[in-house]
Amino acid sequence: MAPITLLGGSSHAEEDLSAALSWAPRLVAADGGGDAALLAGRAPEAVIGDMDSLSASGQEILGDVLHPVTEQETTDFDKALRSIDAPLVLAVGVSGGRLDHELAALTVLARHPDRPCLVIGRDSLVFLCPPRLRLDLAAGSTVSLFPLAPGRVQSHGLEWPTTGLTLAADARVGTSNRATGPVDLLPETPGMLVILPRVLLDVTVRSLLASGDAGGGRWPARAL
Repeated sequence: MAPITLLGGSSHAEEDLSAALSWAPRLVAADGGGDAALLAGRAPEAVIGDMDSLSASGQEILGDVLHPVTEQETTDFDKALRSIDAPLVLAVGVSGGRLDHELAALTVLARHPDRPCLVIGRDSLVFLCPPRLRLDLAAGSTVSLFPLAPGRVQSHGLEWPTTGLTLAADARVGTSNRATGPVDLLPETPGMLVILPRVLLDVTVRSLLASGDAGGGRWPARAL
């Protein structure tokens, strides 16, 4: 019933973990994120993954909260996210600044649209846009929309409106737009990423939680 912080094993800023925990004090780790949690002096309530990255000492210390998922077809971020049912997951340390890791993390968001998740990076925030979202942004705030799948998104409050446009990764995208004030987004289908500056963490978390509280804040699960 409350947000969850999910810590991965990639490098991350301690301030990002602290900021996530201020919103979501309950901590879950994805595999090697268990070691990262212990290094930060924090005890996760659960560690989910195939356990090929968690150290032997970490496995010994955290033995009572390990939840092994043995398949090797998906990442540990995928294994953890699909196992958490919460109004919002705040994910830290799931990309580490490597492009391949970042791309893999973004595909996980698209694969599980029914699991609201905000990925917190050093410079940016990224999440899959829910069916309807209001962001209480100041004029001039950077707002980027990137379609993982072709689709349309009705928008209000953007300097360059997207209403009526079809966005696609190999055609028109919506990056580097700007807010003229509060922004409303209503995508027709799941698959639209929203990318915001890291400094907008608090307003983004509030907006995503309000979206869920208002009803219709989740996409249905995909048939995999």
